[in-house]
Amino acid sequence: MTKIPFYEKVGYAFGDAAANLVWRGALAYLAVFYTDTFGLTAAAAAMLFLVVRLTDGITDIIMGMIADRTDTKWGKFRPWIIWSTPFLGLFMVLVFTTPDLSEGGKLAYAYFTYIGLTLAYTVNNVPYSALMGVMTDDDKERTSLSGFRFAGAFLGGLAVMGFTPQLVAWLGAGDDAMGYQYTMYVFSGALVILMLISFTSTKERITPPVSADTDLKSELFDLTKNLPFIILPLLSITLFFYYRDLNSGLFFAAVMVAMWFVIKKLINKNSDEMSGTQRDMVDLLTNKPWLILLGMGFLTMMLNGIKYGAIAYYFKYFIGDDLMAGQYFVGLLVVSIIGALCTSPLSKWLGRKKLFIVSLILSGLLTIALFWAPQGDATYVFIVGCSAEFFAAILPTLYFSMLGDSADYSEWKNGRRATGLIYSAGTFVQKTGGGFAGALVLIVLAGYGYDGMDQATIENSLPGMQLLMSWIPAAFGFAAAALMVFYPLTDLKQQQMSKDLIQRRLDNK
Repeated sequence: MTKIPFYEKVGYAFGDAAANLVWRGALAYLAVFYTDTFGLTAAAAAMLFLVVRLTDGITDIIMGMIADRTDTKWGKFRPWIIWSTPFLGLFMVLVFTTPDLSEGGKLAYAYFTYIGLTLAYTVNNVPYSALMGVMTDDDKERTSLSGFRFAGAFLGGLAVMGFTPQLVAWLGAGDDAMGYQYTMYVFSGALVILMLISFTSTKERITPPVSADTDLKSELFDLTKNLPFIILPLLSITLFFYYRDLNSGLFFAAVMVAMWFVIKKLINKNSDEMSGTQRDMVDLLTNKPWLILLGMGFLTMMLNGIKYGAIAYYFKYFIGDDLMAGQYFVGLLVVSIIGALCTSPLSKWLGRKKLFIVSLILSGLLTIALFWAPQGDATYVFIVGCSAEFFAAILPTLYFSMLGDSADYSEWKNGRRATGLIYSAGTFVQKTGGGFAGALVLIVLAGYGYDGMDQATIENSLPGMQLLMSWIPAAFGFAAAALMVFYPLTDLKQQQMSKDLIQRRLDNK
């Protein structure tokens, strides 16, 4: 079992601190930036969020395949961290830039820059996440490493969410559009430095078995023939989510039934008749731990993403102090860092599965309590919200360490380990959940008549903001707790798999 030095855990954490200068910044302020500064309607911004997440369904899977087949002197995954960093920093600035364009021109610009940002993030973060799966073969060390990672992630998020309102006000001197742009220059510079540290301080130690029979070009061509597996379900969910009418519901149901028959036929197909891409898909579709974690990733991101997407609106209008949103984010993220670092010892005490379920239930109950917060009472919101966030912070920490377990399961069961593909699906479903969460915030606000450019619509939209901070996200948390009951890998089972895999790798040397 490989132990990871302390300095390497810290260096790995710096990578997610950098990524979350983008990720949590976009989740926290992009919606309110689009509606209140950039000038998009809530409905147009919601559709933008959904369309961009649909493209992520393709790019994440492709990036996972590319990373799995990368072979350099720096390893499979580390090179992509440094190669993608300049583009990530560039699009971080461009997304929060407000050009002098027509309404249609602004919408086109928003699509171009937001898709560019998510693509750069994919090229960076899919390999970064997969890197955890090859740094150690010890599941306890992976949980510890995941704790460090998310402590770094929350620290990076703290910088963006805690200080963005003040920096926008200071650097913009009353011009929010310029304030956002200059603020992102600061964060972009920090991102480049942190990513460089993460690249130089980490090491890949596990070399997965190579089983691809064809080159990457052939695999990507083969993937294009299987894109309906990815695109159609996402498209049907997107249409149903956005329009919520009978026609979109019927289309969603028809696609799901058709996909069930196609997947069943593929699974029953002789392995020798399958392409490499199809074998990867079958490995994933028959990997029960991974399938459950896929659902968990989406549901937990909806739990956290809805709240984070609503906070800027909630504090601006329900509490009555938009600058206090930054202070609230600081409080949440300080608690999140503590929660992430407590995950490893708590998982040793309760076991990861039980800890996951307990954290979901307690976070959901405390989140519901925010519904009864008196208008303007920030103290109540800080106490209850930060309490809920301690348990919510445990969820992504456990999630990404357990994705490594599902990669172990695939190798243990099938002799194939597509680490990049497994983690790419994990990061994709997190980003999809974040996109749907942001879109749901805007859809609910639009349903209550919210218009960021018309103050007369604010009063009627306050009940929607209350629901977005309480009952709506909590419902996703309780659904995730119910799903986690069916997760099949106990800690004892994982330990036995790890021992078997170590012995196999020694025998194959």
